[in-house]
Amino acid sequence: MHGLKKKRRIQLIVIAFVALAVATGLVGYALRDGINFFRSPSEVAATPPPDSEVFRLGGLVETGTLTRGAGETVSFSVTDGGASVPVTYRGVLPDLFAEGQGMIGTGSYVNGIFVATEILAKHDEDYMPKEVTDALKEQGVYKPANAAEGGY
Repeated sequence: MHGLKKKRRIQLIVIAFVALAVATGLVGYALRDGINFFRSPSEVAATPPPDSEVFRLGGLVETGTLTRGAGETVSFSVTDGGASVPVTYRGVLPDLFAEGQGMIGTGSYVNGIFVATEILAKHDEDYMPKEVTDALKEQGVYKPANAAEGGY
């Protein structure tokens, strides 16, 4: 009788581990397309990702590079002070999108050009995404919005 209880307990533990492994696998499979890694322009220039990889690129829209093509096609360059990456985007840009402002785009790096499927612009004059701020600080070109005004 005592051996039967021990055998049942071991079977339940094995079944629980198998169920946990299956659940973890299913969650990973469901999230595989929803995870986009962030890269700065310097990282993209140093190690270009494969054409099929979808990732986020962030930095400042380089002044003087914004050109509007036919229809809704827009091209510009994104920089973090260390490198610039050309970007093309087909669609309507956010209202706050402008040269010299922070942005994050989601897309792929194809033939030396970041082809964006989504563009997010900075929120207001004080906000910049953490990833962009960190990348600019690494390059030594980050200036807080209030620094020129003697802010905090």
